[in-house]
Amino acid sequence: MAEQRVRVATFHTELSARGPGLLLAEVEKGSPRVDAVLAMIAEAAPDILVLQGIDYDATGAALGLLAKRIGLPHTFARRPNTGWATGLDLDQDGRLGDPRDAQGYGRFAGAGGMAVLSRWPILRAAAQDLSGLLWADLPGADLPPMAEKAREIQRLSSVAHWVVPVDIDGRTLRILTWHATPPVFDGPQDRNGRRNRDEAAVWLRLLDGELGIAPPDPPFVIAGIANLDPADGEGRRDALDALLADPRLADPRPESAGARAAADPGQSGDPALDTAGFDPPTGNLRLSYVLPSRDLAILGSGVLWPPPDSDTAARFGPPEEWSRHRLVWVDLALP
Repeated sequence: MAEQRVRVATFHTELSARGPGLLLAEVEKGSPRVDAVLAMIAEAAPDILVLQGIDYDATGAALGLLAKRIGLPHTFARRPNTGWATGLDLDQDGRLGDPRDAQGYGRFAGAGGMAVLSRWPILRAAAQDLSGLLWADLPGADLPPMAEKAREIQRLSSVAHWVVPVDIDGRTLRILTWHATPPVFDGPQDRNGRRNRDEAAVWLRLLDGELGIAPPDPPFVIAGIANLDPADGEGRRDALDALLADPRLADPRPESAGARAAADPGQSGDPALDTAGFDPPTGNLRLSYVLPSRDLAILGSGVLWPPPDSDTAARFGPPEEWSRHRLVWVDLALP
């Protein structure tokens, strides 16, 4: 059987709306930011695409319409932890029902969820959803101080952790995906920094067989947003460093000339690897990753970050409508 070339991509679209159902209305009607996201995806032409920042609805209407316009017919999405009410004051600010009191930050249930889209059928019945894992149950968890009631219900995933198998002409490629919380916007206890660290550590514990389920058989790809740069910005980097150095994985280190051109002075990481651009003082960071298992041959990789005066950038519409995050892709040979 001939090897199959597969392009896997991840993209934080930042399309989440301010209320339930509003994203569906925006996709139906059309808007500059939706058009920009669709143009970027069309430019990259991925075969398997992980999207973040996509509001979840139980009928899958918004995702279905996006998938139709993107041209990837097979989709997977489950309810994320964002906006999932707990009834507790998790952020200990003396108020109940705030977005930070939910299992994962969200103004409403399903805000800023995730989805996997594919050219090939997704084996939905075989998918594994790790989003219900309690933070306290993660081996080696870096827990902040919290009340016992919070420990008993607080999930680790701020959005979700999934293992999604895709059937590629009789061969199975597993997509391990997540969207970690940013390691900022908290207090001296560094709750978000600790949680961000442990959301990356989930994959290490899974591969080591420490989560009570069998580790995924290769070939697989870890693809998503760690919301953490290996060199710059805030955060606890030990778990991400271990993931990038794990001998079971390869880091293609996708580059972008546009990211290098937009580099911030004073940052220590390689600017060509950056996948997101923020206003000062944050600057540009590498936050999104596509990490194949070692048995997969890497044929190419890149970050879709064209220079602002290029013909490619002109096709995406006004830059102010772009997501601050960039699409990251890796081409693989499936043996």
